[in-house]
Amino acid sequence: MPLIAIVVAALAIGFEQLIQWKYGPLGIVAFILLTVGVKARNTKLSGAGAALLVLLLAQSN
Repeated sequence: MPLIAIVVAALAIGFEQLIQWKYGPLGIVAFILLTVGVKARNTKLSGAGAALLVLLLAQSN
């Protein structure tokens, strides 16, 4: 069980670094909103984070 937690934490940190490198500080804000919204089961926060990430993805292409 601890090995799974370490792997999941490493993947989350890697994904966060990728978002920050590619989309800057606004990407991190969107990722944090999405993460906090999912953990708190708050649909408004998770929806705002997801929408912001979608806007950043659409803007980059």
